[in-house]
Amino acid sequence: MADKVKTIAVLTSGGDAPGMNAAIRAVARTAIAKGLQVKGIERGFLGLVNEEIFDMKNRDVSDIIQRGGTILGTARCPE
Repeated sequence: MADKVKTIAVLTSGGDAPGMNAAIRAVARTAIAKGLQVKGIERGFLGLVNEEIFDMKNRDVSDIIQRGGTILGTARCPE
């Protein structure tokens, strides 16, 4: 049997859109509640290429749904 998933990553890419922070918060809080480790990737795929990755905790996603854009940021990446 395959190993269970223990860590997930959250990445936002492209342009900002309403609800992105709410989606980030929902994914992070649900995963943490299920015992998963959550990584946030800053600046979209560019951040993935440059390893701009941090551990996300519940405190990182509290009070973000009223903020515009995305707390993770986005960037275009030719790679």
